[in-house]
Amino acid sequence: MPAPRFVSPLRWEPLPYLVLVALLLLTGLIRPESGGWLVALVAAIALTVAWGVVAFVRERRMRNPDPMGDLTSLDGLEIVDAVPIGAAVRTVVPVVDVHRHQPAIDLARLHGGAEQPAILVPRARRWLSPRYRIGVQLVGGDRPRHAGFLGDAADARWRDALDTLRVGRGSYVRVPAAIEGSGRPYRVDLDLSGLEALAGGEDAASAGAEA
Repeated sequence: MPAPRFVSPLRWEPLPYLVLVALLLLTGLIRPESGGWLVALVAAIALTVAWGVVAFVRERRMRNPDPMGDLTSLDGLEIVDAVPIGAAVRTVVPVVDVHRHQPAIDLARLHGGAEQPAILVPRARRWLSPRYRIGVQLVGGDRPRHAGFLGDAADARWRDALDTLRVGRGSYVRVPAAIEGSGRPYRVDLDLSGLEALAGGEDAASAGAEA
């Protein structure tokens, strides 16, 4: 099954607040003497406020990864290594949005060095964005640190395979990463050459299970 591209509208963080704003705007159109309509509007506002509070509390619960795809630790996660293949055929891709995560990348380099592993996290996204992406977490130091996302071409190529591993087996893929540059702004490159064999093995396992 193809991986979802967008978060469910009912789980999108701004939705309760947008609904609340719309209901509050309606209060200017309904007169106090409207009777049942006014009661229904007040009840809808109260329910929407409760919805917003519940959504806020739910999204703040400790989850790993959290709703944005950030990892708090590797404890309890099944990690699968995508072993790189020969240098002549390596697939090295840059991480995008690294300009937003320079402090985290700086700390990762300080604690883990310029070359360290990274975990690929499907169904990650930026705050308030409804679009799912594949997040990149540098894990060479004392804790995971968000470095950015795979670019559109790599995301489209590996989205379904990585999502199947996460949803079907609860597994996350670890790949080699290199932090380029002696100071900010840093660039992060990933060696994805091992994903082909990993995805091929997963497809073979799925075909065997279906047979």
